[in-house]
Amino acid sequence: MNNVVKVNPLNPDKDVMERAANIIKRGGLVAFPTETVYGLGANAKSDDSCGKIYIAKGRPSDNPLIVHISSMEQLYDVASRIPDFIAEKLHTIWPGPLTVVLPKGNIGKVATGGLDTVAVRMPAHKVPLDLIRRSGLPIAAPSANRSGKPSPVYASEVREDLDERVDMIIDGGPAFFGVESTVIMFKEEEILILRPGAFSAEDIKEIFGMKVTVSSNLEGAPRAPGMKYRHYAPSKKMFLADSEEYIQQKCRQRGNFVVLCSYELSRKIDCPTILLGSRKDLYEVARNLFPSFRKLDKSEYEYGIIEPFEEKGIGLAIMNRIKKATEGK
Repeated sequence: MNNVVKVNPLNPDKDVMERAANIIKRGGLVAFPTETVYGLGANAKSDDSCGKIYIAKGRPSDNPLIVHISSMEQLYDVASRIPDFIAEKLHTIWPGPLTVVLPKGNIGKVATGGLDTVAVRMPAHKVPLDLIRRSGLPIAAPSANRSGKPSPVYASEVREDLDERVDMIIDGGPAFFGVESTVIMFKEEEILILRPGAFSAEDIKEIFGMKVTVSSNLEGAPRAPGMKYRHYAPSKKMFLADSEEYIQQKCRQRGNFVVLCSYELSRKIDCPTILLGSRKDLYEVARNLFPSFRKLDKSEYEYGIIEPFEEKGIGLAIMNRIKKATEGK
């Protein structure tokens, strides 16, 4: 299916974007780049349209979607009871890779997974912002992959996973961060990070001036994507090493495996490797993380062993994705 259209991410073609907006307005699905990963978008206010996302991805119906907006006016429409100090901070943070869970407003039940809350963000990428403005609608958009698989950083990966399930795939080049947005929720005098992401815990604490807790252990249905189900995983088994020394020991023993690791570790081991980037630049590691999972699946090796990284800054998001993909093994 020839449904992939390339655009300049900094100046997307108006005709392409108008076609994409019409697909959204007609109830169809459009995959597009964001600054985090590629998203699979539909009219957030239409339960029928959002239902197509769940079907295309094979996604559990109680796993809520993130609603993307292009203006603060849309925020006040899709969410309600927004304290002034939160709105003031969002004015300075957005557009950006931060998703906020708030009481729901004028939004359908499918996009919210049947909850009384809605997860909202304003992406820092011209393609989705233009698509939202041209369609005149908030757009619900989880990552554009089959549910549970690695999120797509490239349009080619969207096509691998979804292809004919999507009406249009907008190819705007690689996503910048390579991991999804940080999801937060306000609870009394603290902020809960429900999903670590491109915005670090340190950034959030500095911006809001509140206590920050990383927590996915909320009662009831998941309030945000990535909280409940196995996520981001390659089809082949992948194991998280507890140390560099363990990987060195395994390499001496040999076996039908490949090591997903930093440049620094690759120089110390005699093993097949899939390179993630430098420990000195964890943003590089984040960008290469999901593509490396796909390389593992396409490799000749039976399983993979992945190097651990420091859980600080974006390293927290990297380790969250690795632990989800390995199920703690």
